[in-house]
Amino acid sequence: MKNMLIGKPMRFFFFAAGLVIWLGIYLTGFNTASWVLYLPAVFFIFAAVTGICPGIILSKKLFKDES
Repeated sequence: MKNMLIGKPMRFFFFAAGLVIWLGIYLTGFNTASWVLYLPAVFFIFAAVTGICPGIILSKKLFKDES
């Protein structure tokens, strides 16, 4: 599992992108924004906090990347 963790620059990118999405949801209105927009916002913050990115893990398994 250690090789599945993402590095600090990628974590910062996910954190910043997640914050921008949450800011957009806030400015649009929580009742107005579609529930689909919450998915990447939650996953980006999750990846930034834990260092585990489900999207990267899935793509590595799909394309058989061993690095």
